[in-house]
Amino acid sequence: MPPKKRHSGMTQNKEPKHREKHAEFVSLCKSLHVSDLVCDRAWTLWESVRESMDKVPGSQQRLWGACLFVIVTDMDVGSFTVTQVLKAISLNLKQFLALVRQLDVNLDTISMKVNSALTRLEKKYDVMLALYQRFEKERETMRTCWTMFLLAKGRALQMEDDLVISFQLLLCTLELFIKRCSSDQLQPLYQSAISKVLSPPTRTSRRSQSKAKSRPSEPEVDVQLLETLCKDNECNFEEVKNVYQTSFLAFLDSMDLSRSTDFPQVSYEEHYLKSRDIDGRLFFDGDESVLPPKIEISQVERTPKKNQPEEDGPTIPPQTPIRAAMTSIRMLRGDLPSNGDQPSTTLATYFKNCTVDPTQDVQKRLETLGQAFSQKFGEAVGPHCVVYGRQRFALGVRLYYKVMEAMLKSEEKRLSVQNFSKLLNDSTFHTSLLACSLEVVMATYEGSSFKNGGSDQTGTNLCFPWILNVLNLSAFDFYKVIESFIKAEPTLSKDIIKHLETCENLIMERIAWRTGSPLFELLNQEHASAAAEPVESPASFSQPLQHSHTAADLYLTPTRPGSRVLPPDSPATPPRQPAASQSTSQAPCQAPRQPKSNSLSLFYKKLYRLAYTRLKTLCSYLLSSHPELEPIIWTLFQYTLQHEYELMRDRHLDQLMMSAMYAICKVKSVDLRFKSIVSAYKNMTNTNQETFKNVLIAEGHYDSIIVFYNQVFMQKLKTNILQHASIRPPPLSPIPQIPRSPYKLPNSPLRVPGSNNVYISPLRNSRMSPGIMTPRSRMLVSIGESFGLGNRFQKINQMVNSSERSHKRAMDQSAAIKPLKKLRFDVDGQDEADGRLVSNTLARAFLMRRSTWSRMHEQKMKEEPETRDEPQ
Repeated sequence: MPPKKRHSGMTQNKEPKHREKHAEFVSLCKSLHVSDLVCDRAWTLWESVRESMDKVPGSQQRLWGACLFVIVTDMDVGSFTVTQVLKAISLNLKQFLALVRQLDVNLDTISMKVNSALTRLEKKYDVMLALYQRFEKERETMRTCWTMFLLAKGRALQMEDDLVISFQLLLCTLELFIKRCSSDQLQPLYQSAISKVLSPPTRTSRRSQSKAKSRPSEPEVDVQLLETLCKDNECNFEEVKNVYQTSFLAFLDSMDLSRSTDFPQVSYEEHYLKSRDIDGRLFFDGDESVLPPKIEISQVERTPKKNQPEEDGPTIPPQTPIRAAMTSIRMLRGDLPSNGDQPSTTLATYFKNCTVDPTQDVQKRLETLGQAFSQKFGEAVGPHCVVYGRQRFALGVRLYYKVMEAMLKSEEKRLSVQNFSKLLNDSTFHTSLLACSLEVVMATYEGSSFKNGGSDQTGTNLCFPWILNVLNLSAFDFYKVIESFIKAEPTLSKDIIKHLETCENLIMERIAWRTGSPLFELLNQEHASAAAEPVESPASFSQPLQHSHTAADLYLTPTRPGSRVLPPDSPATPPRQPAASQSTSQAPCQAPRQPKSNSLSLFYKKLYRLAYTRLKTLCSYLLSSHPELEPIIWTLFQYTLQHEYELMRDRHLDQLMMSAMYAICKVKSVDLRFKSIVSAYKNMTNTNQETFKNVLIAEGHYDSIIVFYNQVFMQKLKTNILQHASIRPPPLSPIPQIPRSPYKLPNSPLRVPGSNNVYISPLRNSRMSPGIMTPRSRMLVSIGESFGLGNRFQKINQMVNSSERSHKRAMDQSAAIKPLKKLRFDVDGQDEADGRLVSNTLARAFLMRRSTWSRMHEQKMKEEPETRDEPQ
């Protein structure tokens, strides 16, 4: 019996092997030269997501193109370039990137490999666009120059998204072309710059030319022209000259262009097809696939600048990515001392005042680390780039000496001593201070980018924590210097301060918890010798985050005997008085009190406040109708960090946060699914899908957050979780006071006036509802949820997808959440929460919170004038 015809609006394909596919889809596959396997997998992907993508604007063909891109990237096959698929489906790159990301309806449609490719592609495009927007598009000469630059960048740099080096390479290309142009093609500024080259030769120059006839001809850089280009574009001349003499000349030699007197006719096609990337030549054609929004292109300054003869006065040029980068670099260089890579007289005196002079050790350490840094930098950026690494390291050394001197002056004023032998002979302190200095330099040049939550996705990523791996420094040791560094260097820009604060948060969230970190050694010592006293007493949560610890206190911290942090002869500071504890743990027998670690105590103070801030944000997204749950979730979360810190080993702080939220909602009979939790989590700042897709389950085995909860978190904390469902639940942990950041100008905290302080006030209602389950009658396991694809898609939890989202966006635009896509978590296809959570009570809660926010804002406006006068 012949098969029935499919009833749909699609044209059925007649080819037997593609009988079930749309004819236009098969035609698209043929035009992009994909294999049958890619065609089959892309069609399967489209069928799995098409129901949830019905409301996405755009044609069906565009979704097919996105699916083909995902499959080709995952399989790593070179079927087509990005530009080819953009042209085939009539989309520009930004629209295409957004469409591909929308395919992630199940939170696992897009793999980490595809997500990394999208991020790299977007950053490369942004760099290429910023560079091109400095160009004129008038003559074919400039088209050839741009094409040559694209080829030079592709061959000379492994990191084509490095804006600064790419721009310096562009200036080198311009120098080569400008000095070969006729004077009538140039602006007056550049006519005068090359006048020396075009002027008749003098007797001396003729003698020099005659001597050079026996030597092979080489393209010599026109110093005056290159200096003019650098000055006009606010770029450091020495750095550009190094790029010319290394990377650019090597490129010319490889292309056999160095001996050509005519404009080089370069072939870009081969490189473009090999990279399967964006065709950069399309910028000159005004092609829609690479055009940014019109509002962006209309605000961009182009180079070389055209004269504006009838202007009334100097105008402020618009801020562009390149101008911002050049300005930041110029400010960094201007703030550094002029004594080069040697310590100042004052710092040298501090060295000589030490019982053991550290000068030789400091110099040897810098030499060793400088070689390692330059080598790793060259490996990451590209061939011939080791010299750029040396330049960056030299800037870092100057900053390192400057900040060290400022720290020592502050310590001398505080302690009235001049002998800092123990501190200045501590190798970890020096390496940490150098690492922080280099990170500032790297962030200034490369830009601070944590779009993916700081995920280490590629080996060539120079973003933090790359510097820790290069210098073989633990994250916990690096964290100790950050706050003192910022306080000692008042010229740091706001962007750099924010970058260092983000680095500190990344350390507390996950990097410091990696196996081998000294953090675990300190925690084990703390719990072994003084188990009755927590690392940081919960009673101190309500106190402001104020401390007088300097870098010296943290590196020469009192610890248990045998600790690697302390030199054997370091003095111990007097032990602190014990604070009252409200811990949920049982009190063991008392042990002799030992001095606590200053660095560990401060770390936990900041960790608790970071943890609560992130939990509070997630609760505001998901549990606004259940405010009584936030302090209970925090109690479980804080207990886990204090007593079950081994759960953090090689994991992320947010993984424990999401698990604690799910567990408490489970025992409190609040229907909140993991699909809702991770969907809201994706909209928080500095997050990436790897956090909930790849969680350590056992050694070498990773799985989703649901598997982690079922097999690890719930098993470890089952007793404690069930206590919160009993008639005598554990006492609540105090809510940490969210302080002003020590890295920002003081601002008045958002505080609700009167008795409506719903954010930080203790829970006033009964923690038990009539319908609460007993511990033995409630299953804690997450059942019926998975990250896998299915045949059907359900509506997401109405509580998360309701009008609460719009109210939340109105209250806090900085944490705006996009409408959630449908997710497939339930094996049986049913979502128990659908249609049962929106009520009049919830609507009243929305109105109450909006009114509360208005009062908070009014209070903030009243307090700001007073706060500006407060001492810092």
